[in-house]
Amino acid sequence: MTRHTLFAAASFLLMAGSSLAAPGTVLDLVEPIADYKIYVSEKLDKLVEDTEAFTAAVKAGDVDKAKSLFAPTRLSYEAIEPIAELFSDLDASIDSRADDYEKQEQDPAFPGFHRIEYGLWEKGSTKDLDPVADQLLADVKALRERITDLALPPEKVVGGAAVLMEEVAATKISGEEDRYSHTDLWDFKGNFDGADKIFQLVRPLVEKQDPAFVQKVAGNFATIETTLAKYKEGDGYQSYDKLTDDDRNVLSAAVNTLAEDLSTLRGKLGLD
Repeated sequence: MTRHTLFAAASFLLMAGSSLAAPGTVLDLVEPIADYKIYVSEKLDKLVEDTEAFTAAVKAGDVDKAKSLFAPTRLSYEAIEPIAELFSDLDASIDSRADDYEKQEQDPAFPGFHRIEYGLWEKGSTKDLDPVADQLLADVKALRERITDLALPPEKVVGGAAVLMEEVAATKISGEEDRYSHTDLWDFKGNFDGADKIFQLVRPLVEKQDPAFVQKVAGNFATIETTLAKYKEGDGYQSYDKLTDDDRNVLSAAVNTLAEDLSTLRGKLGLD
């Protein structure tokens, strides 16, 4: 789908379907929403490509290669998580955790990235993971297909910036999400990038009415980026279990401040 087609579709759907914003705001949001749809489409293409390589390594029984691909593959998913979560069935199949199942890790219904993560790190094996890998790849392809034809609700897009940082505060800081691999900082980076993309797209609109707010949020993003950079290791990030309680507290404070500010974006654009 070309950018022109996306722009036209976004314009029509925003004008026809958004009852939350004033007409002027709706028109202003047409281009940012179209640009965001392109961003999401690119992330989905990358997710499918990376998941193909990741699941191929799992099915080949190459534990080391699969481990090396696990965190980078998840980056694209984490960046667009608020949109992926519009499809709760696929989100659960792709990204649910053992806690969501009666028998936890031993439950045959436990699927997706984290079931494979458990096998790779806790068991050091790809045994019985072929069907899980096949389903994961089918699910990310289905997600791409569904989102391709999805009209992105502007309130979900703008609100997604706060949702992404709240996700970090809720599940990344504690280390509960990637509990076997301790690759939480990669997920954190994906959430951070996704939130920053949304903010940058609507920034010119918000800046017109509240430049001080924009400068504050930009400063908070910069603080988190600088903090996250401290934990770079090679092409990725160090294991999250190496961070001290003080390290986590610094991250938590910065993330919560940013999430709180981003939660007001919808209101500033008349989308509440």
